[in-house]
Amino acid sequence: MASDSGDRAQRGIQSIEVGGQLLRALVHHGRPMALKDLAREAEMSPAKAHPYMVSFGRLGLIEQDRASGHYLLGPLALQLGLISLQQADPVHLATPLVSALAQEIGHTTAIVVWGDRGATIVRVAESPAALHMSMRHGTVFSLASTASGRLFGAYLPPEEVKRMLEKDRRREKSSGPAPESHVGMPPAPPVPDWKGFEAQLHAVREHGMSRSDGEIVPGVSAMSAPVFDHTGAIALAITAIGTTAVFDASWDGPVARALKRCASEVSQRLGAAGR
Repeated sequence: MASDSGDRAQRGIQSIEVGGQLLRALVHHGRPMALKDLAREAEMSPAKAHPYMVSFGRLGLIEQDRASGHYLLGPLALQLGLISLQQADPVHLATPLVSALAQEIGHTTAIVVWGDRGATIVRVAESPAALHMSMRHGTVFSLASTASGRLFGAYLPPEEVKRMLEKDRRREKSSGPAPESHVGMPPAPPVPDWKGFEAQLHAVREHGMSRSDGEIVPGVSAMSAPVFDHTGAIALAITAIGTTAVFDASWDGPVARALKRCASEVSQRLGAAGR
């Protein structure tokens, strides 16, 4: 009996699913469409599509332009979209995708958000490899000398980035030259001035992502890709890290492509327009 109950719970209404293809077509094209074009996209005849559009219109899911007769999404669709955006949690949406990404590329990946102290790790998906780089929740990345930091620097409002950079420069001056933390470890690179940093940020925006190679720890590379929300603002970063010997940090390599694809999928789920 339990199995029968489960089957019934999974059973849908075919007519709703068929009609839903018309709504998918409107969303996909993003512009008002004629009935014949909608029907073609949904692989049905205009005569079959029309009753669905009438019902969707009564519900407010679509409306028809009086001048052209073309169909567009209606007020209820708009309300549903806005509520969905309000309920969307970027970290929650990204977490399962980042876990799958770590398995795909074979490197540890992390979700990074912008906090009071800078770019901060909030989720980590460990690499499936026996030997892998470890990242910890709560770790704060340097603004100027890490892939994650520069990524946020490239897409956050310039005034906010300038304030953080100047704060880091003042801290560097007050503490004096950075000591070597371990034998054989180089000191942290100096914090650049705004002009120098701005050139680095321009390069990040050109590539649509950021990378670092041994800037903090020799032999460790990282790449970071941005996730945007429906307003076009950066919501979080997806960062991969690994040993330089096995980490392909080329701009068009498999790690870069996988990061961009994952970040783009999360961005789409947050309602971001294509970039």
